[in-house]
Amino acid sequence: MSEATPIVMVIDDDSAMRESLESLFRSVGLNVRALASVSEFAKSERPEGPSCLVLDVRLPEKSGLDFQRELAAANTLLPIIFITGHGDIRMSVQAMKDGAIEFLTKPFRDQDLLDAVQLGLAQDRVRREKERSLLSLRDRFATLTLREREVMAEVVRGRLNKQIAFDIGISEVTVKVHRGQVMRKMKASSLPDLARMSDRLMPLTQQPETS
Repeated sequence: MSEATPIVMVIDDDSAMRESLESLFRSVGLNVRALASVSEFAKSERPEGPSCLVLDVRLPEKSGLDFQRELAAANTLLPIIFITGHGDIRMSVQAMKDGAIEFLTKPFRDQDLLDAVQLGLAQDRVRREKERSLLSLRDRFATLTLREREVMAEVVRGRLNKQIAFDIGISEVTVKVHRGQVMRKMKASSLPDLARMSDRLMPLTQQPETS
């Protein structure tokens, strides 16, 4: 399945600035959704593909910095590029500390904004790919039986087959069978590969059952 089209979200209450930004992004082949307020953003659907947010610091409803914190609190992971005509060092430091990609003071160079947007889209693309990969990994883990999960937990601890067999009260041959099933179902190419998968799956792999 091909990736959904990237899109740049813009929130700025200045209609002239919105039009200017729309024109700039479209001129380099980017899709853009320009909004006048945070309320409009809240009512709009989240993009299906990689996205980033170009956000004015000063908005009529609330500041862009406050909105950035609200998004973070809601675990809405969206790369943000701030633009402002009234910025200061304190604002810039706070925005970057809270995870902003860039903080640009008007008038800014178009290329600086485009570079920041491309970085934001690239970061969101990587995040989405990691989420898809983790979801696939969790789906594979869900196919393991409780015994296979138990064996997997012991295997990634570095325990030998005979030690695992003794600890959980089954034969060494049975441990080998379960171990083989775990490697196959998890699509692990090696023990270190399986261990990395286990780390990514925590806390699921800390217990035999999932809730």
